[in-house]
Amino acid sequence: MIAGRYTLEREIGRGGMGAVWLGRDEMLGRAVAIKRLGAVPGQDPDDRERAERAEREARLAARLSHPHVVAVYDLVEQDDEQYLVMEHVDGTNLAGYLRAEGPLSPDRAAELLGQAAEALAAAHEAGIVHRDVKPSNMLVTADGQVKLSDFGIARAEADPSLTRTGLVTGSPAYLAPEVASGASATARSDVWSLGASLYHALAGHPPYEVSDNVLGALYRIVHEEPPRLEQPGWLGPLLEATMCRDPEQRWDMATVSDVLQRGPGSSAPTPPLPRRHDTRSLETIAPVTTGGHPTVIPSAEPPPGPATGPTTGPATGSGTPSEGRRRGALAPLALGAAVVAVLVVIAFAVGQGRDPGGDGAAGTDPTSTAGSTPEDTGSAQPERPSAEDIEEFASGYVSTAVADPEEGFALLTPSYQRASGGLDGYTGFWGSVREVRDFEMVEADPVSGTATYDYTYRRAGVGTVSERVELTLQQQPGGDLLISGARTL
Repeated sequence: MIAGRYTLEREIGRGGMGAVWLGRDEMLGRAVAIKRLGAVPGQDPDDRERAERAEREARLAARLSHPHVVAVYDLVEQDDEQYLVMEHVDGTNLAGYLRAEGPLSPDRAAELLGQAAEALAAAHEAGIVHRDVKPSNMLVTADGQVKLSDFGIARAEADPSLTRTGLVTGSPAYLAPEVASGASATARSDVWSLGASLYHALAGHPPYEVSDNVLGALYRIVHEEPPRLEQPGWLGPLLEATMCRDPEQRWDMATVSDVLQRGPGSSAPTPPLPRRHDTRSLETIAPVTTGGHPTVIPSAEPPPGPATGPTTGPATGSGTPSEGRRRGALAPLALGAAVVAVLVVIAFAVGQGRDPGGDGAAGTDPTSTAGSTPEDTGSAQPERPSAEDIEEFASGYVSTAVADPEEGFALLTPSYQRASGGLDGYTGFWGSVREVRDFEMVEADPVSGTATYDYTYRRAGVGTVSERVELTLQQQPGGDLLISGARTL
């Protein structure tokens, strides 16, 4: 029982801010979703930031009483833990919906994304920028209602508390170019992200593949023209007007919402013609975490000296410039790539509580998104996870992998991600899992760092399968758990 009022039934997901449980409000007799946020604020900076984000999510969502926004009911504390009590939405997220249904028609895509655009237009009207708009943050009910969730990294435009110059927030595949290059997110950044989500709905995949080369994807987002669909139907002009590199030339969210809701007969504004993009050197690009979870990482400051001309060619962190590149740009590019690579290493060393933006389940194909463990405030090494921590992580992982394979993939160590065939290989399995039932822990062993469980799942084209799986877990420097191996027993 939480706060003498809320009971926890079962874990139904895991995001960047913590585990999410299906619960029950005993006072009002209704189902609720309860997000466990972790320790209450203490002396540790991470604890304070986590608490600030939780309180901000509650405040911002409370300001948005909208039919297409997941309502936040309460923020409570119990046994030095914080819990956010929210509306329970019975359904899947748009990412899972698209995996099951495949690419959508323009009319169907407009019907679903139009509801998210309406919610975002209301948020922008209230001065709130979401900053992590993506399909896995759009919940879809059985009757086709869409509700926008996870305002965990949203902020009011007048509140600069967590928006410092050079910080990047969001999920890589849907980041606006200005955010990918280190600028602060604005309402027009949300417009790009909604356009990228619409692209995903029409194509059946995100506009950018980021699993194997995050830096290369960020480079493409910042420097190259956005990808275009061959047959977007009547939504072509809207895609051009939302995925436009110049934020000043994008439509505002109210216009996007209006066009989507009025349908193919609407007289949409003429889409803007993108101006010549003022490209910047790679050293201005700040990395974001892999796996779809948002993080906040300082970007590298550009080196002093005269500006160089635009560069061409993909950025891989160690590649050579094309013949057409000016000789003077070589040194800054190499320095910038080195700095960015160091920042990626630092990001993993600090530890990654993963968000965002998912779906997943674990079986013979593993995934990894850091689970939440208590922060160590007394020694250099984090406390070894308990059996309860391991059991909670394992059950949460399976729920996440089924709901959002990209989120599940982020719960794997980098080496195990590669051993699993990358994101494509991982989603090839988990994307076909339709339902998991009869999950039961067999053993959670803190000494060996393993979790063994029995579960039954239904897989498309295969049918019902029952397996016993052993996960091998690896604790990260920050205390989070990732999966370094898995086998069927």
